[in-house]
Amino acid sequence: MAQDKLLEERSTFLKELGTLTQLLRGSWVKRYSVCSRVGCNCHSGQRHGPRHYLVISTGGHQRYRYVANSQVKLALEGLAQYRRVQEIIDRITQLNLTLMKEESEDAR
Repeated sequence: MAQDKLLEERSTFLKELGTLTQLLRGSWVKRYSVCSRVGCNCHSGQRHGPRHYLVISTGGHQRYRYVANSQVKLALEGLAQYRRVQEIIDRITQLNLTLMKEESEDAR
């Protein structure tokens, strides 16, 4: 009976994985900048920005991808979905280990 509940929980997580379609793996950076115009307010503390970037590691290098203001919400959702995938994988791993343990005990 407990095994059925574990299998059902695993199935639920696997179904949820199929709904996470906007995945983005990376980190989020907001930057403020100072321009080269003499007398601009940015030189006295009112920096330009924020500008948003998604930092992605590929081939051992970090790449900064600019994210337009109109895409910020979508990018943050993608990062949240990636974190959720990691949580689901961790939980499925725990479930599978428990199922393996139960199966080995049943075989005795």
